[in-house]
Parts: sequence; structure tokens; C-alpha cells
Amino acid sequence: MKIINSSGKRKTAIARATLKEGNGKVNVNNEMLENIEPSISRMKIKEPLILAGETAKKLDIDVDVKGGGYNAQAEAARVAISRALIKYDSKLERIFLDYNRSLLVSDVRRKECAKPNSRGRARAKRQKSYR
Repeated sequence: MKIINSSGKRKTAIARATLKEGNGKVNVNNEMLENIEPSISRMKIKEPLILAGETAKKLDIDVDVKGGGYNAQAEAARVAISRALIKYDSKLERIFLDYNRSLLVSDVRRKECAKPNSRGRARAKRQKSYR
């Protein structure tokens, strides 16, 4: 079996997943999935693996994530893993879409740019001094 590469994004976090045959090991930034803290991030990353069931147990997955916070990194890793699993077994696409569309589709929302004269915040306006 050849190696499968895929990527996922969330805010400024970018994840690259590499999938190859093995015995179910998952590493995120060279750290075992079981050691990732906080636990909510670990559960987000595990979602596609749980849905894939036996398919995921015979694959090794390495994920490299850069940028963003821990939550955005977890969601980017989740998208990258889901896309890699679909490249391996296309039957999983329907399962992932029925469960949650955000497993396959990156969230396009980004931080709004700060505007001039708003003291660094995107929507702040000057306060009126009269009345």
C-alpha cells in the first residue's frame, strides 16, 4: 500500500496527515494520541477514528500541526485524518458526512482584520462625548 497524505485547516492552524499500513498508532506532532492534553482536544481528534472502526485499527497515522491554538490544531488534525481515511476507503465518506460535515469541510471563518482608528479591535467605534 502506498502512503496517503492529506491536509486540514482551521483558523491559522494547518495539519498534514500521513497514513500508512500498521497497527493503529496515531501520533500528533510526534506525541502519542493518548498523551494529548486537554482531553477535549484528544476526543475531537479521535472522532474520525472511532467512526472508521476496524479500518483505522490497521493504519498508522502521523499528523504534523503548525500554527493556531490547541483547539484549532485539534480541529485541523481531525479534518486531515478524516480526509486521509476517505482516500484510503471511500465508503467512509457517507458515514462522516452523516455524522458531521465539519469532519471533511474546513471551516472558512477567520479573524476579522482590525480597522484604522479603532484602537486595535475590529468593530470598535469612537465613543460620542456629547449627550
